[in-house]
Amino acid sequence: MTELYKYLNSISPLQDETWRRVKGLFTEKTLAKGDYFINERQQARQIGFLTSGIIRAFYRNNEGLEYNKHFFVAHNIVGGYSSLVTSTPNKIIQQTLSECQLLVANYSEITKLYDIFPDFERVGRRLAELYFVAKEQREIEIVLLNADERYLIFRKEYPQIEQQIPQYHIASYLGITPTQLSRIRRKFCEK
Repeated sequence: MTELYKYLNSISPLQDETWRRVKGLFTEKTLAKGDYFINERQQARQIGFLTSGIIRAFYRNNEGLEYNKHFFVAHNIVGGYSSLVTSTPNKIIQQTLSECQLLVANYSEITKLYDIFPDFERVGRRLAELYFVAKEQREIEIVLLNADERYLIFRKEYPQIEQQIPQYHIASYLGITPTQLSRIRRKFCEK
């Protein structure tokens, strides 16, 4: 719980009473490698705080091809945000790439605290803003940057996972083929 407190408090300070109520909503959960935190067409009901492990967020097209959208590493909030907010079926799948430890809470219980604790509502708003900015930045990168530039950004944002996950997941995230990724990696290793 200490890491969750530090994370939330870094977004916006929480009062002691607020934290007591918030932490009471979370329970520990372990997911094995390959498990789903949220699957396609499920309605999301929980959010999680990833304390260890790696989760990928991806979508699958009608032909079954998968496209990695995001990686979550320790000390991040996970969950089908659009599904949570709109109460519609989830479209972005979240699957573990390693064993994961999480703290999970029912989203409706979380949002009930917004009316009681303005400091916690501020955390929720600021977190949504941060994720919106990150999403917009990622869209710009995909459209405006070349594969070499996207790879360098990936290495900076996720320095700890490049050797821990299959390369085809990284290639999918970068919007390139595994062969292209091998060439790019080789080029940067030679420098």
